[in-house]
Amino acid sequence: MAVLSSKASKARKVSPEEAQFLAKYRPESFPRPSVTVDIAVFSIIDAELRVLLVRRGQHPFKGSWALPGGFVRVGDGHRDQGEDLETAAARELTEETGLRASDVFLEQVGAFGRANRDPRMRVITIAFCALVRPDLVPLVRAGGDAAEADWLTVSSLSPNDLAFDHAEIIERAIEHVGTRVDTSDIASSLVAKTFTVQELRHVHALLTGKPQDPGNFRRKFERLVEDGVIEQAPGKRLTASKPAMVYRFVKKG
Repeated sequence: MAVLSSKASKARKVSPEEAQFLAKYRPESFPRPSVTVDIAVFSIIDAELRVLLVRRGQHPFKGSWALPGGFVRVGDGHRDQGEDLETAAARELTEETGLRASDVFLEQVGAFGRANRDPRMRVITIAFCALVRPDLVPLVRAGGDAAEADWLTVSSLSPNDLAFDHAEIIERAIEHVGTRVDTSDIASSLVAKTFTVQELRHVHALLTGKPQDPGNFRRKFERLVEDGVIEQAPGKRLTASKPAMVYRFVKKG
């Protein structure tokens, strides 16, 4: 059986009885929390895993570091329900960093809805993670109501440094990419266009939080080459001992 698309569900016919029900329905009669998207943006700079944080220019938590993000745009009723979560995440990524979703790896991590996580009102946030290649780092700029933006070393962060529950979101996002790095090509979003085996091994070690045995990783790397995920690239990289071959991820499609 074919899986129905979301477009098909949106185009369904509404019976006259349901149309009448919707016309009389009053959403304001029910409590509605606000919804935000927060994005944990990671890159590897100077051989360290770093997260992009913005210093809040407004209350609450004015002056504290926070993840880029904002409120999901919501429409005024059943005819206009606003934007999808992925659309909101892509929009906030561009508004807060200047990067486009097509430039980075962007994926949903999970929902965070603990009561009182936001002192203003009941706010549920959908967390995303974004992985940025080092060559795109200079293009990042602070936007929105951020006073500044900076790439901070993940290992140096303290929960007290961050607004809301963003320390928990960062921790969950790192766990998410750590479990995905061995079963996907997401590491391609954290290395240069060409890289050595050692450079890719270092990325895996940072994301998983575990040292990667050189021999075991070499075998894993060779399987990626055999599976057509990685291929040798022209040129070599100078190292302390001898020039090393460089590789690249095979473009999909």
